[in-house]
Amino acid sequence: MGVSGPTAPSDDKATRFSDDERGAWMALSAMLVALPAAIDAQLKRDTGINYFEYSILGALQRAENRAMQMSTLALLAAGSLSRLSHAVTRLENQGWVQRRQQSIGSIRCTEAVLTDTGATMLDSAAAEHVREARRLVFDNLTPDEVRQLETISRRLVLAAAPDTGAALGAAIQNACTQHGTC
Repeated sequence: MGVSGPTAPSDDKATRFSDDERGAWMALSAMLVALPAAIDAQLKRDTGINYFEYSILGALQRAENRAMQMSTLALLAAGSLSRLSHAVTRLENQGWVQRRQQSIGSIRCTEAVLTDTGATMLDSAAAEHVREARRLVFDNLTPDEVRQLETISRRLVLAAAPDTGAALGAAIQNACTQHGTC
């Protein structure tokens, strides 16, 4: 699925929102605050981890051999390497993730690896997380709106963070290949 969008507005339109844009911006801004807080609260209540940590575990579970370079993982989890390193340390302390050194040619890098214990914990956490995501998002949308949501979200991520957008596109493609839904 290609992700492209309209061209940038002319200078006179760039300094003011239209009525439609203002309403859309206000709604998007409210969603960007409310939705992550609701998801984070559910995960903390049910699993003791936050959404960032859940995103790390989920990305590792979908990765080949349940391992990923820390720099790529930071992109997919939408966090800095420093934040990721602190989170991985917390996950290591729980026995859910391990770090290992990997060599790619002459370059050494650190990978995070999801342990069997981490995969089991994630599987048990996923049911409640999916229920909450359905309640908050998908139960409120038609199937066409779900497809539109993906298209719009991918376009906005590409505009805001091109590297994250590219990593997201690859992760979505990998997930659909794994599930045979492509």
